[in-house]
Amino acid sequence: MTLEALHNLFLNQPLVVLFALISTGLLLGGVKVKGINLGSSGVLFTALLAGHLGYSIPAGVGTLGLVLFVYCVGIGAGDRFFTSLAREGAALAKLALLIVVLGAAMTWIGAILLDIPAGLATGIFAGALTSTPALAAATEGLAAKGGADAVSIGYGIAYPFGVIGVVLFVQVLPRILKINLDSITDSPDSKRDNRVENVLVEVTNPTLFGQRISESGVTNFNACQICRIYSGGSLVPLQYDDPFEENQILLLVGRSSELKIAIDLIGKRSDRKLPKDVENERQSLVVTSTIFIGQKLGDVAPLRNYGVVVTRITRLGLTFVPNANTVIERHDHFTCVGRVDDLKRFSTAVGHRSSAIDATCLLSLSVGLTLGIVLGMLPFGLPGGTPITLGLAGGPLFVALVLGHFGKIGPIFGFIPRQTRMLLQELGLVFFLANAGVRGGGALMVTLQEHGFGLFALGICISVLPLIAAWPVATRFFRMTPLQALGGICGGMTSTPALGALTSKTDSQTPVTSYVSAYPVALIFMIIIAKVLIKLIA
Repeated sequence: MTLEALHNLFLNQPLVVLFALISTGLLLGGVKVKGINLGSSGVLFTALLAGHLGYSIPAGVGTLGLVLFVYCVGIGAGDRFFTSLAREGAALAKLALLIVVLGAAMTWIGAILLDIPAGLATGIFAGALTSTPALAAATEGLAAKGGADAVSIGYGIAYPFGVIGVVLFVQVLPRILKINLDSITDSPDSKRDNRVENVLVEVTNPTLFGQRISESGVTNFNACQICRIYSGGSLVPLQYDDPFEENQILLLVGRSSELKIAIDLIGKRSDRKLPKDVENERQSLVVTSTIFIGQKLGDVAPLRNYGVVVTRITRLGLTFVPNANTVIERHDHFTCVGRVDDLKRFSTAVGHRSSAIDATCLLSLSVGLTLGIVLGMLPFGLPGGTPITLGLAGGPLFVALVLGHFGKIGPIFGFIPRQTRMLLQELGLVFFLANAGVRGGGALMVTLQEHGFGLFALGICISVLPLIAAWPVATRFFRMTPLQALGGICGGMTSTPALGALTSKTDSQTPVTSYVSAYPVALIFMIIIAKVLIKLIA
């Protein structure tokens, strides 16, 4: 088959074009250059090329992708968005808001000075801050007015600067300021290894003999838990009254940096091999009870009150070993060790549902999407003013945030297992990006010829200047440590690649917890401010 025949075939098969450009886009996004890649946003670039060449995809794909994407984003962020504004993460939430507002201000000023239309400017804003939800909101907001195609062009222009800029910032700034990140980790002498490990330790420290294990200083380490005792040839769950005994064998769970300190305190690493029954009497539980949410793990005291040890917490896809000061969030996944009866009792207390980990309520998903779409269509406004609507981006997002926050309203659940939610979110995202790119591809060259390289300069400024301003505000005004500030900046820029680059330089989990607090706030406010920018610039 000749290239011309293949070209003609694709022109007449929009469904084939859709999945072909998604496939090639994901392949492009998977290519790493010095550890940096485009990810799902690679689909936008292949779609821009496809649109420029005259290809089309099935009608309605972009709308379906939009509502799926923003709904899943809202469900994922809802259980943390409102609490992030009210608790000790308030400083990080303010930092995230500062970054978004500064980026928006730069966009507004640049659009006026360079005479850039609202759609193109808002797309550059979304790309510079690597926010696909903001891209979705801006595209949907301009759909009826025209100019939506320019949004994807602006996003494609600025996105590479947004990704690369934050990654370089978190690595270069500490060098410029001569900040040794390792010197402020929890264990400066440890190897740079964040893996969570299981280790058998023999008790030889005589000062510990007779002390309750649950009340010893060992349990106060930042990322280390004693969860089992070797007894009778097998490992049994730790009980609250169990004391340290000479030559006793304990199972420790934690990061290598913390384990080294704990082992030195307790005694020595045991020569025994880890028994195969280490996986027994362990369960993963999802926290939904409002009684637990917002409390510190030490105040809940799972071992004293329920007879179980929480060895790991998975939150926003990140797994870490908790300590007594870890604040419990809604839909945290607890990995717990304990006796069967104790695990059942703790499971009831945290509000765990057996279906919450693996099952998705399709009815709840359908009803939630329906309510969100209907809400987005309803006009509202002040008397005498022009009615406005939340649109297909705002309506589903608002409903998802509410459902995600409360977990359940009547028979409707606001929880989707992470694996399912991420699949739906990614599917919706690539559908939306494919549609946006194909629509914008036809005007790509015309836009660049009309506005020139000033678009690239604006994208760089929006990416870099908020970073430069956020650092002194975080460290001096909010009095954050360097690791807190850098983690919060990664969250404020919604940059997971930058967080990965940062955590590769330090054993501390501080950047991760700061990122988790700032990320949902930045995510939601980028969506809101994207629509505000359209009003200001138009």
